[in-house]
Amino acid sequence: MADSKEKLFSDFSPVSTDQWMDKVTADLKGADYEKKLVWKTNEGFKVKPFYRMEDLDGLKSIDSLPGEFPYLRGTKKNSNAWLVRQEVRVESPETANAKALDILNKGIDSLSFHIKAKDMDAAYIETLLKDICAECVELNFSVCQGHVVDLANLLVAYFTKMKYDLAKIHGSIDFDYFGKMIAKGKEKGDKVEIAKALIEAVKDLPFFRVLNVHAISLNNAGAYISQELGYALAWGNEYMSMLTEAGLPAALVAKKIKFHFGVSSNYFLEIAKFRAARLLWANIVASYKPMCVRECDNKGPNGECRCASKMKVHAETSTFNLTLYDAHVNLLRTQTEAMSAALGGVDSMTVSPFDKTYQTPDDFSERLARNQQLLLKEESHFDKVVDPAGGSYYIENLTVSIAQQAWNLFLSVVEAGGFYSALKAGTVQAAVNESNTGRHKAVAQRREILLGTNQYPNFNETAGQKRPIEAKPCCGGTDGCQKDVNVLNFDRAASEFETLRLETEASGKRPKAFMLTIGNLAMRQARAQYACNFLGCAGYEVVDNLGFETVEAGVEAAMAANADIVVLCSSDDEYAEYAVPAFKAIDGRALFIVAGNPACTDELKAEGIENFIHVRVNVLETLKELNAKLLK
Repeated sequence: MADSKEKLFSDFSPVSTDQWMDKVTADLKGADYEKKLVWKTNEGFKVKPFYRMEDLDGLKSIDSLPGEFPYLRGTKKNSNAWLVRQEVRVESPETANAKALDILNKGIDSLSFHIKAKDMDAAYIETLLKDICAECVELNFSVCQGHVVDLANLLVAYFTKMKYDLAKIHGSIDFDYFGKMIAKGKEKGDKVEIAKALIEAVKDLPFFRVLNVHAISLNNAGAYISQELGYALAWGNEYMSMLTEAGLPAALVAKKIKFHFGVSSNYFLEIAKFRAARLLWANIVASYKPMCVRECDNKGPNGECRCASKMKVHAETSTFNLTLYDAHVNLLRTQTEAMSAALGGVDSMTVSPFDKTYQTPDDFSERLARNQQLLLKEESHFDKVVDPAGGSYYIENLTVSIAQQAWNLFLSVVEAGGFYSALKAGTVQAAVNESNTGRHKAVAQRREILLGTNQYPNFNETAGQKRPIEAKPCCGGTDGCQKDVNVLNFDRAASEFETLRLETEASGKRPKAFMLTIGNLAMRQARAQYACNFLGCAGYEVVDNLGFETVEAGVEAAMAANADIVVLCSSDDEYAEYAVPAFKAIDGRALFIVAGNPACTDELKAEGIENFIHVRVNVLETLKELNAKLLK
């Protein structure tokens, strides 16, 4: 069989890269290769349209193996298993316990309890964790940052009382001093003393992580991938630096750090991000020369602890690109994001329920979110193959490119005094908020697409009672709320389009846009479809047509339909013939729009035609202007 395969492929002569380029150049017919086919990412590097084996030449990253330093190919040798996590907000410990036991039977193996500090005591913890096998499931806890040490003491006391093997308990306590600064603008307590006390409190829980890097907040604020990774590395390094300077062993500190990354919809770049993250973090920790606190066989050439260099990663699908309208499309977004995280080799994952933007997720949406991960495991077997992206010419090159961009950002933060200094100066917040602004502009211009929001909206959908739930500022936005540092802007990408469409609904008047299609069949159909999608983004009613023989017939039909807007849809060449007669026939009875940017635009404007829609206009701003005219 092997011989027959060799003979089969020997019948095909090898094709060189030069031959491929010759073919591509011929097909471009004189167009610029760089402009047409080379993509410059938001991360600042260029991506070629195709990669070949020779593109791996010189990449040291491909020499590593799964489960081996520097862990680019994952921290596990034999599988790609990850934990399926679900959040549980604790209103009462009895109710939360019942919910936890229920979802543990439905595929969850990682629980995240959000606890109210005022209710917390030994009885509370016993009730919350009743009948939950702490050795069988990952347990994660969030509480007010001022009470994390109290929580740690209660948990250790509970696990000891229940006679658990403390070395078999895995989980975390969500202490992140810098995360609170960047999200809430508040700085409270001594970061070093709290961290030291927390590490001391869980000294008998070797696999409990208590220092957290919530890079997910950067992702949810619209950061680009290289920003999220570069700042996350500086964030984690700040914990390493300040606590080793305070006298704690580097290996101990590193083994207490947990990274929380977001996952955006840039499928291949996100896979590469997680691979690059492990590579860079392993080298950062190695630079501290961590020495084993207990005997193990995973040591470097000078006896340094290689286990300490393993990055512990929790991934959560992004909220930045979730939408209120056409919310079930969120399922498609989060599914591809979950795929990226799984293929990227994360340790645990939370999939955001599709309805998170407008309500507290219900049992149905939480069930779908769980099952999205279970499908990847049970039906697609994503957990069976270690680093399935390994060796991909494209992803290997993306990994190196992202690593380089993130490393440069990391170095710039460190050289400027470190992550804490950058937060105090506001440089991190300013950079991410600038990216947020840039991405909102890209969404407004449709350079970044949100299906169902700024492209291909559901024309007949209404929000009804649904309203967006946005992140609140510190103190809930009450008067006298003082921030110690600047904060991130968590406005979702769809927020401005949603505001616009909600404004249309609230007005009680739904403008009707009538497509006056005439002339060239292909062009009028294409432009009618474009105009319908364009105006549907504001919640307008759109009326498409098969075509009219004359302008007069089209205008008459539009007026009979009580149109508020008449959109002329034809070819550029024919607009010189049709636009002015149509405009004059309407005579101010409806707002007139030309779908396109014809060469005769200046002449049409001279005749009084003001409104043109095409790919170069800002969709959001144009629709705002239309709303101002139509919803009076």
